[in-house]
Amino acid sequence: MKKTWIAFISVVAISFIVLIGVGREIYQTQPPIPEKVILKNTGEVIYTKEDIQTGQNVWESIGGMEVGSIWGHGSYVAPDWTADWLHKEATFMLDTWAKEFNTTYAELDVEKQAALKARLIKDIKTNTYDENTKTITISAERLNATKSNTAHYTKIFSEGKEQYAIPKGALTDAKKLAQLNAFLFWTSWAASTNRPNADYTYTSNWPNEPLINNTITNSSIIWSGLSIVLLLFFIGVLTYYYLSNHEKGDLLTKPQSDPLINLKFLPSQKAVLKYFLIISLLIVLQIVLGIITVHYTVEGQAFFGFEISKFLPYSVTRTWHTQLAVFWIAATWLATGLFLAPMISGKEFKYHILGINFLFVALLFIVLGSMLGEWLGVHQFLSLTMNFFFGHQGYEYMDLGRFWQIILGVGLVLWVLMVSQHIVFAIRKNDASKSLLTILLISVMAIGMFFFSGLMYGENSSLPVINYWRWWLVHLWVEGFFEVFATVVIAYIFSQMKIISIKTAGRVSVASATIFLAGGILGTLHHLYFSGTPVKAIALGATFSALEVVPLTLMGYEIKENWSLLKSTSWMQKYKWPIYFFIAVSFWNFLGAGVFGFLINPPIALYYIQGLNTTAVHAHTALFGVYGMLGMGFILICLRFYSDRIWDETKLKRAFWGLNIGLIAMVLLSLLPIGIIQAYTSITKGYSFARDSELLYSPTIQTLKWLRMVGDIIFSVGIFYFCWFAVSETIYNLKRKN
Repeated sequence: MKKTWIAFISVVAISFIVLIGVGREIYQTQPPIPEKVILKNTGEVIYTKEDIQTGQNVWESIGGMEVGSIWGHGSYVAPDWTADWLHKEATFMLDTWAKEFNTTYAELDVEKQAALKARLIKDIKTNTYDENTKTITISAERLNATKSNTAHYTKIFSEGKEQYAIPKGALTDAKKLAQLNAFLFWTSWAASTNRPNADYTYTSNWPNEPLINNTITNSSIIWSGLSIVLLLFFIGVLTYYYLSNHEKGDLLTKPQSDPLINLKFLPSQKAVLKYFLIISLLIVLQIVLGIITVHYTVEGQAFFGFEISKFLPYSVTRTWHTQLAVFWIAATWLATGLFLAPMISGKEFKYHILGINFLFVALLFIVLGSMLGEWLGVHQFLSLTMNFFFGHQGYEYMDLGRFWQIILGVGLVLWVLMVSQHIVFAIRKNDASKSLLTILLISVMAIGMFFFSGLMYGENSSLPVINYWRWWLVHLWVEGFFEVFATVVIAYIFSQMKIISIKTAGRVSVASATIFLAGGILGTLHHLYFSGTPVKAIALGATFSALEVVPLTLMGYEIKENWSLLKSTSWMQKYKWPIYFFIAVSFWNFLGAGVFGFLINPPIALYYIQGLNTTAVHAHTALFGVYGMLGMGFILICLRFYSDRIWDETKLKRAFWGLNIGLIAMVLLSLLPIGIIQAYTSITKGYSFARDSELLYSPTIQTLKWLRMVGDIIFSVGIFYFCWFAVSETIYNLKRKN
């Protein structure tokens, strides 16, 4: 066991040293924001640093990543503004020069096209940033293209565009519109200008734009190949290790009756039950908002003919849909920690119920307050600074304003203190459970600590810096330490059922956490390949994120073992449905996180398909399929421990199969086919074409969008039955005496 702990500590320490080192380099080598953008020869000031930075704040205030995307990060209906700006800029300049021949660029012969393209590449890709004066110089032709783009985007954001789900009047202030365009110019400049002393741009030649020879870099290809080789190698190593060691746990005689049958239902656990009621309501609200959001992709501004976008624009409904997913899943896991804590310590602590009730009120305050703030921010009722603190920060999965983040962080600290008190009390018994409880304590403390990574940037921080810390929160907090927490909780539950020994559970949990974090910590960088980061991010991200997939390839064994549990003794049938949901988690971990995750993981793949519906495939199957299903399994296991009645299996059966069949249908009938079509377009024509409304509103794509209704309806039925069961069972337990 000592060697296992040494491996765990070494992996975590070394990984974070490297990750922080890459972060330091990101700060030092990020695309510069100039003091001024000036016109060549005349020195006329086009944009200032304040224009660009304030423009970023304006973009954030209208929804940011929920209205199209920047550098591939964001929503899928509107274009990627960087790629769209760049393509329009290049086309405008080429057509301007083609007028010398009294025609358009497309109608020129191959030789003249090649000459003009070479002129364009020299103009756009040459880095004119002066380190001494902190200025960027642009040509008169590029200025004219910028003016054309500015007029185009000003019209879109002020007058609206149905195909982009942008309502009329989304942004009407002339100064803010000009500043927004300054920010869009800068993102395009960084994506099209070569780094100093390099033959690739600040975004490693993303996006794919044939007009300026923005093509995938050699380093992206090399590290993609190496990541696949490492994946295959470590799958073999882990499979050998698993088959050699998985039978070496302490032998147990399986009990003939439920060891937990006489658990005492404590007052603090009863106080947690109300969380499950609110969580069920949040799940339903999230699904309703998802239905509205996805329908905007068909009608643009309407919901089956009703024009509701004036009050609930796409940017708001998508924000709430994604944010509620994080809220209810995180709340489920946190409530599970509070519910199981007295089981771990075997006692009640003073003020524990008060803390549970305080956190419950705080949860409601944060959810409702942040949603209201985001609505006010998107509708431009708040100043830009007020929007940063109370409105919409503009970044997927952490859209809520800084004030709400701080309140949530304080709540997490209280949660850590409450749960840790029980765990530390149990650790002090110094029995066989010490290792298992120690890794549980580490995961609990990490959940509280790593949330604060989302506070590490400020209102005017640059995009590369914000994205670096954003993925610390989204990847490390959610996908990292929450997953370690879940693994240990399940191991603890099974050890209390006497299915595995507590000693084996501890050893396996520490080993699993080591294997997962070995790839997961540095795997964070795979989100940052083309975000204004150095090549080192591609090298480390590709290598280590491939290792994240390795343990997921053995999920078949986990499914088999969980299934065998149900067959081992008759009393295990009592826990049939929680185990079914854990089996579903294993399945979606393999398919959603593993297969669909690796689909977009290598740099050579992500270069072409970042921000397309292939990302949505991974997002839905991993976020709900893994974390959502796990949260539901936790609700069921908590309710099952203390329920004194036979469950309504009809509701649970319909819920389980509705959720899984619906999710599969949603992906196979709609999201994946659309993603494949977009990927082909991106590879063959250029990234901007894959996000263009001409493709997304083509008859084929529209048919595939409507086909999604099949999966959505089945999925929604599953949600209805699960929430119906959870609410009715929770109310029953709230009413009955302890």
